[in-house]
Amino acid sequence: MVSKKLAIDVLNAALATGADYAEIFYEDSHSYSLSIENGKVETSSSNLMNGVGLRLLKENQCVYGYTNELTRKGLISLAESLRSSFHDERKITVTKLDMIRVKNRNPVTNSYDGISREKKIALVREGIDEIESMKDPRIVRYIGSFADNHRFVAVFNSKGKWFKRDTEFGRLAYMIVAADQNGFETAFEGPGAQQDISYFETKVHAREVARKAAEKALLMLTAKECPSGKMPVVIGNGWGGVLFHEACGHPLEASAISRGLSCFTGKDGEMIASPLVSAVDDSTIPQAWGSIDIDDEGNPGTKRLLIKDGKLVNYMIDDFNGRRMNREGNGACRRQNYKYNPTSRMSNTYICNGKSTPEEIIAATKLGLYAVGFNGGSVDPTTGEFNFGCSEAYIIRDGKICEPVKGATLIGHGDEILKHIDMVGNDLALGQGMCGASSGSIRTNVGQPTLRISEITVGGRGGELK
Repeated sequence: MVSKKLAIDVLNAALATGADYAEIFYEDSHSYSLSIENGKVETSSSNLMNGVGLRLLKENQCVYGYTNELTRKGLISLAESLRSSFHDERKITVTKLDMIRVKNRNPVTNSYDGISREKKIALVREGIDEIESMKDPRIVRYIGSFADNHRFVAVFNSKGKWFKRDTEFGRLAYMIVAADQNGFETAFEGPGAQQDISYFETKVHAREVARKAAEKALLMLTAKECPSGKMPVVIGNGWGGVLFHEACGHPLEASAISRGLSCFTGKDGEMIASPLVSAVDDSTIPQAWGSIDIDDEGNPGTKRLLIKDGKLVNYMIDDFNGRRMNREGNGACRRQNYKYNPTSRMSNTYICNGKSTPEEIIAATKLGLYAVGFNGGSVDPTTGEFNFGCSEAYIIRDGKICEPVKGATLIGHGDEILKHIDMVGNDLALGQGMCGASSGSIRTNVGQPTLRISEITVGGRGGELK
């Protein structure tokens, strides 16, 4: 841990030649991961991380460096190397540091540090046993994994503030590969939370998670190629929210907005979506996968209403990019670890509940696609153009979910599909994932209720939808 006295000295050394802001990010974390493949433990490893990142700002300039040499000499040397980017007189002197205190919404009562390796292996094996009990020769590969992380962070800044944050989280996952004479299919399920291991024993059950993944992979083996063309698409709740996350969420981050690199730049107060659509990025959901009590700049996590009844009302903003926007940060600044320069990122991002039931949405669709899962894609935040592959999809005929199809790709623009959402369900759910961007890979929840896009281009090799 960096003492307050040393932190003050390092901040002042960093500020000596004209930076108008300095920030020390200290991290001490311990992570553990294991995997069991086809019944055999393949990996079991621990990782320790301890270091400091130092960021200096001057107006709209930013320099960043990091070190794991945490002696006074090492930290002062880092500060001196970074301050050489600026050549003015000192503007700020730090004389004291006051602690910022926030409510801990994400307590873990039974630390993973005290849970044995054997207990974690036994948890994963429950799902492995379930897969093996199915005795289906089409399941050719199955991997169960578990990962946990205990992370302590302290941030000191030239505003005379400092805070500390102690978090833990765990994630259980199963990946299944099924194959037959027609090819192979892969399915994945990976629930996670900022809760202790009892979460995976009482609320999320390994056997159920593993069987769900296996059944999905086996079902998609029977699927025919998806038809192509423009059609209505119903997107399932929970993990279906990854489409909004990628196609619309990233363009609403200040890192894109502030540089004019977003299709939503300059559209504050405009109708960018159907009046049925409201969307939120909420860092405050207790013990949720993407929640943060306080962000990596020292701003409290908040619930940010991004879109209200179709109107753009807010962005996810970090202090640095907020300078270009004449806006203050709103608790959305995050990074993977001390080696990364932080920036605006999502936390728990979702489309809010509507008034329709999922059954009503399906029944109102005469002919179209029901997309439940996604397996990757690409997005250009500048234009909003995207394409996403569907890992699980079905044809809707006369208001009923019918045959599964494979190879479906959704193609469009994020700002356009928001306007074409014409039904929104009341079954909001969240799905856990990892989001990669310039500040590294971070935990995020995606989510939405079941919803319908009235028309979108679907790519597939199954000919015309009939």
